[in-house]
Amino acid sequence: MPSLKTSPTFAELKLIEPLKLALSEAGYTHPTPIQAEAIPSLLEGRDLLGCAQTGTGKTAAFALPILHRLVESGKKALPKHARVLVLTPTRELAIQVHESFATYGKNLHLKYAVVYGGVGQTPQVKALSHGVDVLVATPGRLMDLIEQGFIKLTGLEVFVLDEADRMLDMGFIHDIKKVLKLLPPKRHNLFFSATMPPDIERLANSILINPVRVEVTPVSSTAELISQTVMFVDRENKRPLLKHILQDAKLKRVIVFSRTKHGANKIVDYLGTAGIIAEAIHGNKSQTARQRALENFRSGQTRVLIATDIAARGIDIDDISHVINYDLPNESESYVHRIGRTARAGASGVAISFCDAEEKIFLKDIEKLIGKRIPLIEDQPFHSQIVVESKLLTAGRAKTLIDGRGNRPNNTFRRGNRNISKKK
Repeated sequence: MPSLKTSPTFAELKLIEPLKLALSEAGYTHPTPIQAEAIPSLLEGRDLLGCAQTGTGKTAAFALPILHRLVESGKKALPKHARVLVLTPTRELAIQVHESFATYGKNLHLKYAVVYGGVGQTPQVKALSHGVDVLVATPGRLMDLIEQGFIKLTGLEVFVLDEADRMLDMGFIHDIKKVLKLLPPKRHNLFFSATMPPDIERLANSILINPVRVEVTPVSSTAELISQTVMFVDRENKRPLLKHILQDAKLKRVIVFSRTKHGANKIVDYLGTAGIIAEAIHGNKSQTARQRALENFRSGQTRVLIATDIAARGIDIDDISHVINYDLPNESESYVHRIGRTARAGASGVAISFCDAEEKIFLKDIEKLIGKRIPLIEDQPFHSQIVVESKLLTAGRAKTLIDGRGNRPNNTFRRGNRNISKKK
């Protein structure tokens, strides 16, 4: 599909007013290319095949029209049922997609839930018991809950398969096929993949009916005036490393990016105990609280701002000296947008990224996108040799990142419901 000559504003798209209000409060004005191309077709109920890498704005591209149509239909979710299922390969992406739905749909009377492995299932079961409008899930935990009778998909209205190529790389094809057999034949289907090899094409053809096809490429350029470095650090040492770095007075105005809202709050609390004043902005903060935090940051009253990707869309402040990626984004283009908050108007800037063992796949994807290696700083008190020696990457992809049920067996990757040891 050809690119649009001119991009509309979100206000011009035919979305319900509560969604437009949420977008305005989050600082969204113009849709990205995939949003501008996909939203009108999805509002009409067309199936969609999106060839798009993470970081192109695809979550909003499907979340906004889905929320619009859920409200317009006027239906209610039955107990232990979901109206929308978004299937993602990793819990990190599942959490991020869930937060996006909750942020965009905060003015709607809808229920959202996320389920993934590696944590107890009791809170997840409780969230599903009365039914949910939108369920975001990893394949393994979803199949566990289905087999135990805690969730049913017979009334599903919309099915979204996100990052299909990574799903197949991680061995989820059997779980995906099991899920597909449980879905009603009449439904709205959305399929996203960064690449379209033959096996992905075949899977897409088995799911989609006369789909609209949207292809976009991500932004890959990073400002030459930004000094980029990465530090390998174990997850439990990230906060002490952040405190150590922020003790340097050269960091005059700093944005720290956290993957989750809860994580942002914990960082603020930890820094406070060390005498470092910081404020957080994320989707759970009111518009008044976020504006106050931004004004304090702009005026210099607050030196450190902790932000999630969604809330950070509205940040447009000059003289930001440093950007710190406390959590590396799982969407490579988000890295480009994050570090672009510094080095504005011809100024120089510094971008520092923390990377733990599970984030090495994200680092590799980022370096592939920007076309260069990010220099590693080893001269720091929390340098991790464990991360250096991590063997999570195989043939450029993560085979053991997480299996959907929360298991991380060494040198093991998932094939359906079995863990098969990788031969050395």
